[in-house]
Amino acid sequence: MARPLDLAPATARNLPHSGLGRGWEPAVLLGLTLLLLSFGLVTLYSASSVLALRQGSPDTFYVLRQATGAGVGLILLFVCAAVPYRAWAHLAWPLLGLSIAALVFIVLPGTESMAPEVKGARRWLRVGRVAVQPSDLAKMAVVIWTAAIAVRKTDHFSRLGQGLGPFFMIWALVLVPVVLEPDLSTALLIAMVGMLIVFAAGARVGHFIFLGLLLTPFLHHQLLVGFRAQRIMAFLNPAADPEGAGFQVRQSLVALGSGGMTGVGFGEGRQKFGFLPEAHNDFIFAMVGEEWGLMGVAFLLSVYMLVVLVGFRIAGRAPDLFGELLAIGFTSLIALQAVLHMAVGLGLVPPTGLALPLVSYGRSNLLMTMASLGILVSIARAAPGGKSARA
Repeated sequence: MARPLDLAPATARNLPHSGLGRGWEPAVLLGLTLLLLSFGLVTLYSASSVLALRQGSPDTFYVLRQATGAGVGLILLFVCAAVPYRAWAHLAWPLLGLSIAALVFIVLPGTESMAPEVKGARRWLRVGRVAVQPSDLAKMAVVIWTAAIAVRKTDHFSRLGQGLGPFFMIWALVLVPVVLEPDLSTALLIAMVGMLIVFAAGARVGHFIFLGLLLTPFLHHQLLVGFRAQRIMAFLNPAADPEGAGFQVRQSLVALGSGGMTGVGFGEGRQKFGFLPEAHNDFIFAMVGEEWGLMGVAFLLSVYMLVVLVGFRIAGRAPDLFGELLAIGFTSLIALQAVLHMAVGLGLVPPTGLALPLVSYGRSNLLMTMASLGILVSIARAAPGGKSARA
C-alpha cells in the first residue's frame, strides 16, 4: 500500500524560530548565496562590459540587469523560506501542468511572436518586455512533483510498472518539448535530477538500466545527428575543427591557461574582446580562470562544495521523507549545473549551454536558483533540534 504524504502541521518541537530559524544551516546557506552573488556580479561586469559597449549600451548594462534580478531573487528566497515546505506538495501538479503548458506553447507553430527563435532555438517566452525561460520553471516543478509522488510510491518501487515507469511517462511530457526547442542538455539535466530523487526514495538500479536501454535509439539519434554530432566530434578531437565546432572550447582553454595561478587581473582578460563567445553566460567560468587564475577557480569550487554539503546536511536532518527528497533534488540541481558548466569550460564534456548558478548572466535561471535555495532554508528551519533521527 502506498505511503501517504504527511502534510500535517509540524509538532511543537519542529516549529521554526523567528528569523532564519534554528541551527546554523540557514545562516550559512544565505551567506554562501550572497558570496556567490557578489562574486558573480563582479565577474559578470568584467565579462560583459565590452559586449555591452559593442551593442551601443553602457558598460554596466548586463550587470545592472543581473543586479535587479538578484534583488528580486533575494525577495523570492525569503518568501520561499517563510513558506512551510510541505505546502509545495499541494502545488506539485499545478506547477508541473503550468510548466508543461508553457514548454509546449513555445515550440508550437504560430507562436513565434511570443516565442521567437534566438540562435536557432526557441527557449524564451516573451510577454511585453519580460522574457522567461519555461525550462527553468520546469526544473523546479519536476523536483517538487517527483519528491511529492515518490513519497507515495516508496512501497511500489520493487515493480517497474507501478514504481519507476509512471515517473518516466510524466517526465517525458516535460522532456519532449524541451528537446524540441532544442535544448537537449537541459532535458538531460532535468532527467538526471529526477532520477536522483527517485533513486534516493528507493528505486532499483536495474529498472534505470532497463529503461535506459529502451531510450538508447532516441539518444543515439539526438546525439549523433546534426550540430550535436559536430560538437561531440570536436570534443573528441578539438584539433579537427578549431575554427568551427571546437572554437568555443579551444578559446575557453586558452582563457583558463593564460590565467596561471593568480590570473591576469580583474578587467584585464582578453577573451571577452570577441574571442570567446558567450563569455558572460555559457563560458563565464573561463573568465574566472583567466582573470582570477587557479586561486579564483579554487575559491569558486570551494563555495559550491560548501553549498552542496550544507544542502545534503539539510536533507539528512529533514523532518520527513518529502523534505529529504526535496532537499536532495534542489541541492543536486545546483550541483549538477555547476559541475557541468565547469566541465564544459575545461573541455571535459561537450558544450551544454548550462548556466553557472548565481554567477552566469540570466535572470530566469537566477530566480529559479534563488527560489530553490529559499526552499532549502524552509526545510532547514523545520528540522528538529539536536540530532535528527533521519541523519
